[in-house]
Amino acid sequence: MEFKEVDSNGIWAYDAVYELAMAVERVQTATEFTWKDLGNNIGTSLLLDEMLIVRFHGLGGEFKLMKGRIISNAMEVVNVIDKGDRRVGFWMMSTGEFVKGIGIPDSISNRGLQSIIWPGGTTSINRKRRKLQTNGNKKLRILFPNFGRFPNLVQVTVDPKTNLSGVSGFYGDVFSAAFNALDYGVGIEVFPFKYEVGITYNDLIQKIYRKEYDAAIGDFTITTNRSLYVDFTIPFTDLGVGIVARNAKNSMWIFLDPFSAGLWITSVCFFLFLGFVIWFIEHPTNKESQGSTIQQIGTTLSFAFSALVYAHREKLQSNLSRFVVIVWVFAVLVLTSSYTATLSSVLTVQQIGMNEISTGFQNLSPVGGYVFNKLKPVDVNLEKLYTPEDYSKALRNGRVDAIVSEILYIKSFLSMYPATDVSLIATASTTNGFGFAFQKGSPLAREVSTEIVKMREDGTLKALEDKWLKHESAVMSKDFSSPSPKILNLYRLRGLFVISGVSIALVLLVSMIHLVPKKWHAKNITKTLRSVLRNTCTR
Repeated sequence: MEFKEVDSNGIWAYDAVYELAMAVERVQTATEFTWKDLGNNIGTSLLLDEMLIVRFHGLGGEFKLMKGRIISNAMEVVNVIDKGDRRVGFWMMSTGEFVKGIGIPDSISNRGLQSIIWPGGTTSINRKRRKLQTNGNKKLRILFPNFGRFPNLVQVTVDPKTNLSGVSGFYGDVFSAAFNALDYGVGIEVFPFKYEVGITYNDLIQKIYRKEYDAAIGDFTITTNRSLYVDFTIPFTDLGVGIVARNAKNSMWIFLDPFSAGLWITSVCFFLFLGFVIWFIEHPTNKESQGSTIQQIGTTLSFAFSALVYAHREKLQSNLSRFVVIVWVFAVLVLTSSYTATLSSVLTVQQIGMNEISTGFQNLSPVGGYVFNKLKPVDVNLEKLYTPEDYSKALRNGRVDAIVSEILYIKSFLSMYPATDVSLIATASTTNGFGFAFQKGSPLAREVSTEIVKMREDGTLKALEDKWLKHESAVMSKDFSSPSPKILNLYRLRGLFVISGVSIALVLLVSMIHLVPKKWHAKNITKTLRSVLRNTCTR
């Protein structure tokens, strides 16, 4: 007798009919239920409740309903081949075993699972040398953009013996190292694609999608839209974009930049106020604070500004004066420390402001859209650039203040123009980096990605980058989210001046209170002496 296998849906249908029959039988036994009762709500409700309670071991294993759904014990294992599929067997969740079929005699079930057909049409994997489908060709057809923009990243090479095209540069070396490590039994045939007006990288992606080529290598930025048509490897470059700008120009007045004008004026006024208070306290008793008007003014100014470097030589006799100096020395310490720190920040490469600047961007890159969307609303002048020469001329001639581009483009530019007075001043992870593109479903995308991971771990990827981008040390990276240097203003240091001003004012008030009785006493003595002399002369 021949047994024909059915799929899991057929087995579930059989078990569901069997379960319905059991539910009807149990309802009839417990009540006077008849088939005529199926037409009313009471009979239907009784039958449904009983179906949710019934448990039995069917062809597909234990059968039960939960929330109106069948809880299956068997999972069907399917082998997907191109656009079709074939059943391999079943996996039983209760036992964890794989079986060829369920609901059929064990003698047939034990014949084993169906063999799995792997990509390439084989039923086994040869770990030493794997087969690769290349649409009937003996070589893998590789497309790459020969736009001639960044020769140290990708460029065409021609073998003088065979007259066949090849690819070199950073991208070419990375792909060759990764693909050769896979040890496939196929060669590589390179097809350079020259730039034409109106051609974009998306057009090259479409050629892979239409299976005109097997893969594409080059500066293909990984985007969501492109991933709908091709499979990308993991990125083999730094993620995101960078901003390159001219280094800050030296100014003869740069030492004034750390403080705002208001803070400078307030500080000078406080120095003068300090000198006046010290003179007011010391003048009655200290000979160094006496003399002609010019001498007193000179002594006051000398003491006020020498306190800035703690170099005052005048001896103070009053404790009130010493207290004023202690308060002001603390304020001077805070001011000088803040000035030094801010000046150090100003002397580094200046950060780019987003207002009233001209920004260049790589026109053939998706970064162009990012820059346009981010910077156009703030009325920034945008300029399209194509080659490293364009980068250099635009920055040198002042046509742009900064260039936003993929980090690898900027590293390539800095390696080609190491003497250029520019630096990479900021980075932002807004793009997914560059990856190699393969046809949808190609096993190469996954396996080349694995090799790229290995190359990154063993240092091969870093060595290739150093080989083609020799002047990476010219890059001064900073996190894009880090704040740009800000000058100090009076508002930020208002607490310091409030404390110092109140303390000095209180000392001045106390000094005036002490001085009034002395003046009053001296005035009374003078009046008494004049009165005695007047009386003596009269007699």
